Amino acid sequence: MATASLIQAGCGFSPRFSGNSNNCSFRTVSFGPFGFSSSSSSSSSHNLNFSTETSSDWKHQGLRAQAMSTTTQGNFGSSNSIANGKNEPDHLLVLVHGILASPSDWTYVEAELKMRLGRNFLIYASSCNTFTKTFSGVDGAGKRLADEVLQVVKKTESLKRISFLAHSLGGLFARYATAVLYSQNDSSGTESNNVTDSSDGNLQTSFPSRRGMIAGLEPVSFITLATPHLGVRGRKQFPVLLGIPILEKLAPPIAPFLVGRTGKQLFLTDGKPSRPPLLLRMASDCEDGKFLSALGAFRCRIAYANVSYDHMVGWRTSSIRREKELVKPPVQSLDGYKHVVDVDYCPPVSSDGPNFPPEAVKAKEAAQNAPNVQNTVEYHELMEEEMIQGLQKLGWKKVDVSFHSAVWPFFAHNNIHVSSQS
Repeated sequence: MATASLIQAGCGFSPRFSGNSNNCSFRTVSFGPFGFSSSSSSSSSHNLNFSTETSSDWKHQGLRAQAMSTTTQGNFGSSNSIANGKNEPDHLLVLVHGILASPSDWTYVEAELKMRLGRNFLIYASSCNTFTKTFSGVDGAGKRLADEVLQVVKKTESLKRISFLAHSLGGLFARYATAVLYSQNDSSGTESNNVTDSSDGNLQTSFPSRRGMIAGLEPVSFITLATPHLGVRGRKQFPVLLGIPILEKLAPPIAPFLVGRTGKQLFLTDGKPSRPPLLLRMASDCEDGKFLSALGAFRCRIAYANVSYDHMVGWRTSSIRREKELVKPPVQSLDGYKHVVDVDYCPPVSSDGPNFPPEAVKAKEAAQNAPNVQNTVEYHELMEEEMIQGLQKLGWKKVDVSFHSAVWPFFAHNNIHVSSQS
């Protein structure tokens, strides 16, 4: 219900692969709440190209005028080229839907992408986690997605590159799947991976070097649309609860009855008190998988977030920010990019997290066994900070979206993801 994606993905300001150069860029798109159309203002001056995180990529952080003109060289296959002379695709783009959804949610986007990107891309909408299968947990769904991707790669020998575009909960599924699919390069002459595994899950450096493969392919772009990267626990992280303390207290114990293991994981109450919750482990390289290294292998990571009117996923969790980092969003959209109100370039930040200290163990046990407003807030604040410290070791491009001027602003969670033209 709103745009087309990676490429033409959600919200008027959407990433795409450039058809005439080896760049990945954003293209202007305009749409109503139930439709999509290309904007006439998509000239080259309105393209934002991105690739590797060299130091120059981050010099203009927070400057919106610069954001619209920054260019760095990429290594993307041109949609006008042929992969191997046999009209076969060499770039796999995996579309991942969210909770209680199905591949049909991508039908319109998939058709648009196939038309716009050409034969060099294989656009594949995942079908392994439809409807109530999304209740089986992020780990279970992520493993199924990984198996599905491997089958696609096995059937298409011409593939060389891979990208992901995921909506809502699908972003967490995709993050888990990439860790399952991740493998390090062993070729000589390349620098060693900077991330080292440790028993407590701590990461040793600011971010992993750009090495490794995903499903044996070169990872290019990882893009999420309104994904709860930090879970949904905490004030207004699950906006449908309206930030009312009593509702936010009752939601965690009720969630598993409604959405199974996924509910526990989203509210950070999964597992024994002594074990870090899954989403915290997914912000590190640990015994469960090299989650951070897998994400770091992609040339770019982009998080789209609704600043308001999203009843399912809060601005903070979808943009991987602390509450104090949220400022009142601009009312006006960026020139030429309807509904996009800000673009941030967030360079890697060194930290000694994520950790799961003894106080977190106690807070988790209290939140599980005797939840009250005080201990649930304490636990969430501890976990949120640790998850952010882990994920910020990678550079992110964050796109803030506002549908306040749309005809149906309260459908923001769906508007950021196109499901149909009308």
